[in-house]
Amino acid sequence: MPAPLWYDYAIVRVVPRPEREEFLNVGAIVSSASAKFLAARIELDKARLRAFDPGVDVEAVATHLAAIVRICQGGADSGPIGQLGQRDRFRWLTAPRSAVIQTSAVHLGRCHDPAGALDHLVATMVRIRPPERG
Repeated sequence: MPAPLWYDYAIVRVVPRPEREEFLNVGAIVSSASAKFLAARIELDKARLRAFDPGVDVEAVATHLAAIVRICQGGADSGPIGQLGQRDRFRWLTAPRSAVIQTSAVHLGRCHDPAGALDHLVATMVRIRPPERG
């Protein structure tokens, strides 16, 4: 079996009212230089977001979150940031900012499959798990 790959990741958060410092995890970004992998997955629960702030412009938030995915993919429709190298795009996306869309601190992990690591992060950090039956 090949050696595990190192990867960096950050959780994507929506902070509808930054002054309150409340946030909703809505996705994850994973970058593995050795695997030449950079991807984001976003799962915005609009009802949960409205519970944080009924006045939030959900469609504007969704549009900006979609830009994160496009920047990770790169290519012609990803704008100027999407034309940067993979590591520079990851650093730009995860730079600290006081805005409605933020990311967690960058964390380090090891895996055999960066896409699988992204799936795991979304499943454990974004999705609500049903309560366990006891």
